Amino acid sequence: MSILSSDQLHDPILPHLQPCPVTLRSGDRVDAALDAIRRARAGDIPHFYVVDDHGRLTGVVPAHVLLESGVDERIAAVMTRDAVAIPDWATVLVAAEFFASQPFRVFPVVGRRGELLGQVDTRVFTPDLVALAGRSFDDIFQLLGIHASSSRTAWTSFLDRFPWLMTNVAGGLLSAVIASRYTALLNAVVVLALFIPIVLALAESVSMQALTLTIQRLHGGPPVRGFLRRMVAQELGAAALLGAGCGVVVGGIAAAWQGDVRLGCVVGVAIGASITTAGLFGLLLPTALHAMRRDPRIAAGPIVLAAADLATLLFYFNLAGWWLGGR
Repeated sequence: MSILSSDQLHDPILPHLQPCPVTLRSGDRVDAALDAIRRARAGDIPHFYVVDDHGRLTGVVPAHVLLESGVDERIAAVMTRDAVAIPDWATVLVAAEFFASQPFRVFPVVGRRGELLGQVDTRVFTPDLVALAGRSFDDIFQLLGIHASSSRTAWTSFLDRFPWLMTNVAGGLLSAVIASRYTALLNAVVVLALFIPIVLALAESVSMQALTLTIQRLHGGPPVRGFLRRMVAQELGAAALLGAGCGVVVGGIAAAWQGDVRLGCVVGVAIGASITTAGLFGLLLPTALHAMRRDPRIAAGPIVLAAADLATLLFYFNLAGWWLGGR
């Protein structure tokens, strides 16, 4: 059995599958299933996979359930149908995330049509790789403003998610206040409202990308000397290029669509400025919290998104007021 390490995170998991020692059929009787397990000398396996006539995974049966069931019962009557399986397209990192987030030692792997291809054992991963996958899995939820392990009931799910929604509410209300200050401008240049969704969406996307990359970098340990300077230079350059590219494309479309070069310039410059600022928000917020010895994941998506939205609207309306307000 080859041991996988963090150097193989993006390798496919398929080459590392192991055959399932025993598979059961949903129509089998319990006594026949027990005989098959004994013949395969698989008595130490904690659970067994159940397939249909086409080899598709249909359920799982814990060993203790088989032993406690009547010998005349059918496997379909005692199996659990909601089996958790790793898809065949999974990478080593994705497969390790299953072990980091679920209390199982073995997972089945299924193909596109649900056919059982084999299984993956937790022993093929190094402890460091599983720990890294656990952080990666948790970060996905943290970026959405929730905790992967705290939504056990409706009430705990509410407590975990509601405060982050209040961040969105506060950001939305502040955005509405900003927009209300520019009512006259919007009435005079109605077409400005058409481009607000795409300007906001671009800034939000870049802020989330930057936040995700920053948290991944911070997992490597405390920032070394010059870390922030290098990261700011890298993110500033990348965000500026992204802003310029998106600004030229969307600004050009706006100018051609509405036949107004000045409108296109406003949209393009606002996108460039907001994307650059959003990228810096995604870098600086989690880095600042990390420097204060706080969990950088506190700077989850809702906070960064709210900051990006506010900055974007300020750029957009002020540029439009300066350039188009007097026409």
